[in-house]
Amino acid sequence: MTTPTRDQVRRAPKVLLHDHLDGGLRPATVLELAGECGHALPDGITDAAELGRWFAAAADSGSLVRYLETFDHTVGVMQTAAALTRVARECVEDLADDGVVYAEVRYAPEQHVEGGLSLDEVVAAVQTGFDEGSAGRRIVVRQLLTAMRHQARSNEIAELAVAWRDRGVAGFDIAGAEAGHPPTRHLDAFEYLQRENAHFTIHAGEAFGLPSIWQAIQWCGADRLGHGVRIVDDITVDEDGEVRLGRLAAYVRDTRIPLEMCPASNVQTGAAASIAEHPIGLLTRLRFRVTVNTDNRLMSQTSMTEEMWSLVEAFDYTLDDLRWFTINAMKSAFLPFDERLALIDEVIKPGYAALSSR
Repeated sequence: MTTPTRDQVRRAPKVLLHDHLDGGLRPATVLELAGECGHALPDGITDAAELGRWFAAAADSGSLVRYLETFDHTVGVMQTAAALTRVARECVEDLADDGVVYAEVRYAPEQHVEGGLSLDEVVAAVQTGFDEGSAGRRIVVRQLLTAMRHQARSNEIAELAVAWRDRGVAGFDIAGAEAGHPPTRHLDAFEYLQRENAHFTIHAGEAFGLPSIWQAIQWCGADRLGHGVRIVDDITVDEDGEVRLGRLAAYVRDTRIPLEMCPASNVQTGAAASIAEHPIGLLTRLRFRVTVNTDNRLMSQTSMTEEMWSLVEAFDYTLDDLRWFTINAMKSAFLPFDERLALIDEVIKPGYAALSSR
């Protein structure tokens, strides 16, 4: 099959598993909400385009810690129910316009209570926005509730995720700087989720290596790995091109543990030198359960179309390859099996077939 055009990539149905609500705001929305709540923006910026450029430049530092600092200016304007609902609604609108047909969007409820909202009110406000944004559009969106790994509220957030799982919440996540904050510190939360038959993913193997991935899987029982890019540290390729997988990498591949890979973000944070050198190329060739994601659309100035198009340019991927990524993601979604199958058979496969026939 020939290389797809950019327009074909844009029109292709897409599935997104790793996207942060507080990392995907429209710059104009940040500007307006900051004016309403009195939040001080960096450098006194008053222009939306300039603010967008600031976010991209500040995030493009090669440091995950510096990258995370940009969230002070998004989380800071998301402290009321009205603001959360607006951001959630616009998120769904933007994803739908980009051809996303299923998305799990994550955020940390504990970061949105400074204005007096309860955790339940935060989740309810976001769900209202998702419902409004989805109305009349061909997209299904679910929440992932995130606990911050450097805080001590993971049990509370895990219980919140279970309480809301029949009302729009698909699962649980932990995020934040990996170094010094191993996932095993939140073992009680993960054991509770397992007892409740609940789904969870863990940010692991982004800025920290194999021990983080090993703990996330073998100690905590993660269903998916957020990023997981450093699994390549357990893979060797010799001068003759022969590939050898270590025990952990083989386990991840053999058991089909999904990797929520975010190429543009990984280049920004220094987890990969470039898209062309990103481990997604090798991992795809070895047929790991690779999925393609945006991570933070504002900070990385990206979209699912941009992410997929960058891979087409770097690796000469075809529509068949993009279809494979998309079905991988849909298979890995925290959604009931029959609903996943329906989206694959009724939306994704027909969508790619229509593009291939032109």
